[in-house]
Amino acid sequence: MTISILLADDQALVRMAFRSLLDTMPGITVVGESADGAEAVELARRTLPDVVLMDVRMPVMDGIEATRRITSSTASRVLILTTFDLDEYAFEGLRAGACGFLLKDVVPAVLQAAIRAVASGDAVLTPRITRGLVDRFAQIAPWPRADDAGARFAHLTAREREVFHLIAAGLSNAEIAERLFLTEATVKTHITRILTKLQLRDRVQVVIFAYEHQLRTQGG
Repeated sequence: MTISILLADDQALVRMAFRSLLDTMPGITVVGESADGAEAVELARRTLPDVVLMDVRMPVMDGIEATRRITSSTASRVLILTTFDLDEYAFEGLRAGACGFLLKDVVPAVLQAAIRAVASGDAVLTPRITRGLVDRFAQIAPWPRADDAGARFAHLTAREREVFHLIAAGLSNAEIAERLFLTEATVKTHITRILTKLQLRDRVQVVIFAYEHQLRTQGG
């Protein structure tokens, strides 16, 4: 399966560098480039790329608002491009619906793996970055709770709640499996059920959900 990519960055040299890199990767094709957020939204709606590589700071419309509009109106998945992995704007991108971070100095192998992971429905956050996300949300006021959040969380089994808290604490699937004496396949099954019951898209949203609804992490 060929994965289609839209590049959104206001720096032409950055776009050129990423395009040159992506053109060397089998099964990945760039279907468009944009120099601002508004153009990215328009191109995403027109070309329907599998993945959008989205810069944060752009003219006309920033990457946060562009991410929000793209994820709300298309099935495209967004990866935030950032210079620093703890960039506060990148965290806002996650809240807007992005699937994770990519540093602009990412090495080719990591870039390729990240794109393939996101295109297949996963999120791209290393445990270290996830813990940074946890710390970030721990420092801000809780977001308003959804009325049905408690009811949805109550549908989780005891084991699913354990897995939920470990995801929110930043543990990887392998670390969760080791902690709970499970296979990684079993952990993935639990995560799928958690996402379904909580009506969440990926593990990024699990972390956000935990802090949005004041569900403190355990075991992290």
